[in-house]
Amino acid sequence: MLNRSSFLAVLMLVLMAGSVSAHGPSRQKVTKDITINAPAAEVWALIADFCSISKWHPGVAACTSDGGTTVGATWILRIGAADGSQITEQLQTYDAAAMSYKYKISETDNTVLPVNTYSAFLSVFDNGNNSSRVEWKGGFYRAFPNNNPPPS
Repeated sequence: MLNRSSFLAVLMLVLMAGSVSAHGPSRQKVTKDITINAPAAEVWALIADFCSISKWHPGVAACTSDGGTTVGATWILRIGAADGSQITEQLQTYDAAAMSYKYKISETDNTVLPVNTYSAFLSVFDNGNNSSRVEWKGGFYRAFPNNNPPPS
């Protein structure tokens, strides 16, 4: 038989367990960088126009842009082939002097890229020795937050 203090302790544990499982998955944060043996200005010239991603990213077959590098501009990426699955992204900030921009995914095919609330920064840094560092920082939630996502 439980006494009153033991009963309250068990009740608190049960209530806390329910609140922990109700939270769901946490936001994933990823940072990747690479050093490139080229001046930062040359690297920035290649990636400053976001739609140039189809020239250097092997998974992006085509990109169309509406708005260029103005905040609010959108890009439509075609994955794998020119008529492949579509990812729509929107420019949130753009700073040519700092060689960086921030963008978010506004629409995606979750079978191709299973994420929600995705946003990322892309920045180029001058290493001062004719090399540069490109940094990508992204954050997102997985698209299927339950414990049984559909098979890929």
